[in-house]
Amino acid sequence: MASNEEYSYELRIPKERIAVLIGTKGEVKKQLELATKTKIDIDSDEGEVIISGTDALGLYTTREIIRAIGRGFNPETAQLLLKQDYGLELIDIGIYAKSKEDLIRLRGRVIGEGGKARRIIEDLTQSHISVFGKTVALLGNFEGLGMARKAIETLLEGAPHSNVYKWLEKRAKELKRRSVLESF
Repeated sequence: MASNEEYSYELRIPKERIAVLIGTKGEVKKQLELATKTKIDIDSDEGEVIISGTDALGLYTTREIIRAIGRGFNPETAQLLLKQDYGLELIDIGIYAKSKEDLIRLRGRVIGEGGKARRIIEDLTQSHISVFGKTVALLGNFEGLGMARKAIETLLEGAPHSNVYKWLEKRAKELKRRSVLESF
């Protein structure tokens, strides 16, 4: 029996990300509402977003996409969360930082010189990474997310980049080998 009960989520995103969520002429918001069968109300002044609808999964997915946009992902990347085996994870850099200087240094470790560390982790885990404020947001398929999370947490704990890359390369080879074997 289908329920027509309406549910809603309320969340906040940084005010500077509201325009990205709305998109040119409201295009992103409209596209998201259509894809998830939800209604999105946005209070631009407060950064408050209310999602409502009757489909619990659609609501959850919409919330995750909006959280991803709020954490710095572009709408196209965030909408990968419409895929069934994709997820979003947030890592609080503040847990690892003792001071504001520490926070800046740790953000730099995750991004790397010229974005190198972030790019290598993204490539080896088939994930997307956004460093925004005090968080590192990860978006990707579940297998890659776990690897990306471990790599970033290990960097935040102070491990040398080279060790993290070696570990990731080894894991990526194992995954590739396993997927080739499973395809037979």
